Amino acid sequence: MFGFRFSVRSVATLLIATAVASTATSLEAQSAHRTRRESNANRKARIERTIQETYSHQWEIGGGGGYLRFRSGEFLQKNNEVTFWVSGTRYFNPRLGVLGEVQGSYGNAKVGNTIYNIENPQISQYTFKFGPAYRVYAKQNYAATVFGAAGAGIGKFDSGSKGIPATLLGMWPSETRAVFSAGVNLDYNFYPNLAMRVTPQYLGSTWGGKLQNNVGVNAGIVYRFGHIK
Repeated sequence: MFGFRFSVRSVATLLIATAVASTATSLEAQSAHRTRRESNANRKARIERTIQETYSHQWEIGGGGGYLRFRSGEFLQKNNEVTFWVSGTRYFNPRLGVLGEVQGSYGNAKVGNTIYNIENPQISQYTFKFGPAYRVYAKQNYAATVFGAAGAGIGKFDSGSKGIPATLLGMWPSETRAVFSAGVNLDYNFYPNLAMRVTPQYLGSTWGGKLQNNVGVNAGIVYRFGHIK
């Protein structure tokens, strides 16, 4: 009889201990799940705050260098040019803004053999453009903004021709003409107010009364400041 009571008591104790352990494990699992859920919520809220802070800036200014593939005369081969660029954008809301950009391009025209004994004279162009910009993608680390701009371009095609008019070497005349461009600004954000930018773009120019279809890519740094009201 004593052994039977001892067995019943042992079984009861074991059942109680098992129930307590199971309840404790369940409470711990619920607590871990709740903590994990709160952590995910905090992380999402932090990312959302960063996105809002990044794209609520009213102004962007940037600058850098790049590359342009350019045809310096109607019947000349295309030549490579290095560029510099400076831009500023005023945003009216997190997506829509107005962009202004200055770009300078420098290279050597491929004029070939001429009676003037001039080989690959240096040329340059300067463009001043304005137009709308629209941010089509805006995440914590990345952004993409499409733009279109138009303005004026100053072509200097006889600055390296030793006094020979550019047209006699088959190049465009040195003059000021209409230019226009379209492209996309691809940003990688280091901080909400600082980003690296790469811009593949098309540049249309009209020197000599002809259309030149030029393509290139720019890269540089962008700084954001101010807040949209």
